[in-house]
Amino acid sequence: MTEYNPHVPSDSAESDPIAASLQRLAGKIQLISDAVKALHQDRVQLENKIEDAQKRVQHILSRLPEQSDGRQLNLLSEPATPTNPEDDNEPTTH
Repeated sequence: MTEYNPHVPSDSAESDPIAASLQRLAGKIQLISDAVKALHQDRVQLENKIEDAQKRVQHILSRLPEQSDGRQLNLLSEPATPTNPEDDNEPTTH
């Protein structure tokens, strides 16, 4: 195996571009780190909003009548037929 020997510049003229590159990389790493933190905070906020919405929906569902309750509306049933057939055929007079 080969041992890693980092290149050590012999003069400051050669180290300036490397130092500048390292500085730019450090700045980019900081920007990425800040963006990751912001995304994490956004995600936590959205998860909390979803959890709150689920609690509200569950609360609403818990207030609905039970399936066996006769008062519950059956929205999928056939429409009710009119009780007075004569009223159904009369023309409207507006």
